Amino acid sequence: MSTQIHPTALIDEGCQIGNGTRIWHFSHIMPDAVIGENCNIGQNVVISPGVVLGNNVKVQNNVSIYTGVICEDDVFLGPSMVFTNVINPRSAVSRKNEYKKTIVKKGATIGANATIVCGITLGEYAFVGAGSVVTKDVKPFELVFGNPARHRGWMSVHGHRLNFDENNLAICPETGWKYKLADGQVILINNER
Repeated sequence: MSTQIHPTALIDEGCQIGNGTRIWHFSHIMPDAVIGENCNIGQNVVISPGVVLGNNVKVQNNVSIYTGVICEDDVFLGPSMVFTNVINPRSAVSRKNEYKKTIVKKGATIGANATIVCGITLGEYAFVGAGSVVTKDVKPFELVFGNPARHRGWMSVHGHRLNFDENNLAICPETGWKYKLADGQVILINNER
């Protein structure tokens, strides 16, 4: 499958775009950005210099991904969500040497209109609810939402809320995969029915 770039998209020299990726209307991919294979970049998206997106990343319309952000494979970025990259921005003060790294691990989802404050890590398969403001690390499989975002539960790989029994075990209703909650962490213990 070949890469598809809409004629209105602006692709700067020096970026890398993987095979099968689609880039839609009015998006801007800046120098030294790296986009993996089979990604979908919606319309009016900005991907700043040095951003790294893994394979199969879905970026919905009107998303800004600023320098310092790394998204691993299978990440979903909902419409109009935004990352920051400086803790204390001022128009009259250049802080380009103070950009903070933000890492979004494999399979994580960030809902529409959420804001991710820089310098944190969202764990594998974490789920951030729409409109949330995330100011601290999110654990693997953790569900957070609100302003500021707080722990609200746990999610499966397939995006279903996990309900743990008295033995701290849960089963994904879609797949039958089993999860265990131990010491405040969720782990996938069996991905067979």
